[in-house]
Amino acid sequence: MGDTASASVPGGRCQVLVIGGGPAGSTIAARLAQKGREVVLLEKARHPRFHIGESLLPMNLPLFAELGVADAIAQIGIPKYGAEFTIPEAPDAPRTYYFERALNPDTPSAAYEVRRSEFDHLLLENSRRLGVHVLEETHVIDVRLADPARGGTQQVTARTADGETLAFEADFVVDASGRDTFLARRLELKERNAEHNSAAIFGHFDAVPRRPGRDAGNISIYWFRHGWIWMIPLRDGAMSVGAVCFPEYLKTRNCPPEDFLWQTLELCPPAFARMQGARLASPVNATGNFSYRASTAHGPGYLLVGDAFAFVDPVFSSGVYIAMSGAFRGADAVDRCLDDPARAPRYLRAFERDVRRGVRRFSWLIYRFNSPVMRRLFMAPSNALRMEQGVISLLAGDVYRTTRAQWSMLAFQAAYYAHVALTLPASIRFWLRRRRNARVRFTGGTTPEDEA
Repeated sequence: MGDTASASVPGGRCQVLVIGGGPAGSTIAARLAQKGREVVLLEKARHPRFHIGESLLPMNLPLFAELGVADAIAQIGIPKYGAEFTIPEAPDAPRTYYFERALNPDTPSAAYEVRRSEFDHLLLENSRRLGVHVLEETHVIDVRLADPARGGTQQVTARTADGETLAFEADFVVDASGRDTFLARRLELKERNAEHNSAAIFGHFDAVPRRPGRDAGNISIYWFRHGWIWMIPLRDGAMSVGAVCFPEYLKTRNCPPEDFLWQTLELCPPAFARMQGARLASPVNATGNFSYRASTAHGPGYLLVGDAFAFVDPVFSSGVYIAMSGAFRGADAVDRCLDDPARAPRYLRAFERDVRRGVRRFSWLIYRFNSPVMRRLFMAPSNALRMEQGVISLLAGDVYRTTRAQWSMLAFQAAYYAHVALTLPASIRFWLRRRRNARVRFTGGTTPEDEA
């Protein structure tokens, strides 16, 4: 790696330093290495480590192929052909959206459910295979930024698990620190999302029945009064089970997390019925999933990717895809910045515009997911103007391209607002509850703020 850091002499000079070894960090590091860049990645934990968020999207698959990990992901994952939705009003009539019905013919027809400990470890090791110098159990404690266009370099200080202090000099720094939001906090860029807020409680269970046949790997989502419940099958027979709730509900917890999760499941009869005979196979964790974003995703000499830039809500399994697709775009931007520092602001603005477009398209649906109108539209979809297929395209992760699916989603949005007008009192009550919960603070958890 030339004069960059080596395994025998940690610390030193590199072109790009990446903070965080989750999907965003591992992906952008790998892509930059594929472009011939000298990259150092600093990860605070030791992989494999636990992380929630096991459900991937079909649009992840082309990214896996580009990284050279498609076959390896297939070995650790279980195929996911669609997403099943159930409402309390019709517990025996679930609705499954199959990805094969997406509007654009090049959309993959399946995704995977994975254990994130295995998935994240695989991506990190792949970046190492491609030439990234990876240092685990190395915590970044300071970053001093300078404008590369004026000849400046980025100074990064880190500390290892045994207390050794390391000093790095890089042309560019990428913050992929996940919900740690290292640079966004230091630069005072982080902002709470005034439109949305949620909290979660979750664990892994054994002996939870799966759907028959090829639906065995599909995610199941159950609406209930305080939010929604997920069930995600994993290859080893376990089932990831959790509830994403309004924070005001999770703040009422006055018992151990395990008991509260069972109490929450009992509030949703179809989900609770499926859990009869289930055995808890992991600790139950509660976490405050505050929605947030940074006011900007870039500046001279630095870039924010994945959850280090924005976190919305896991309802459509969008987190890993947003992280990885943003990392691909970020790698292109950083590569161009290194070649032409004078035009760096233009490249970085284009990167942020693209990332915000995808987050915005997911967010519109996420903010309204728990509304009575959205439940009704999901459970009795119309394919007039191909609206149902437009929703499926979004569920598959097709949110960055401007295609006919975007026009179908505009028609779906118009239908949503028309139904809101017809059910105005109930819609206003939901809006008021959502606004109230956006201001609730819930710190909740026993889950570490891992990278995403």
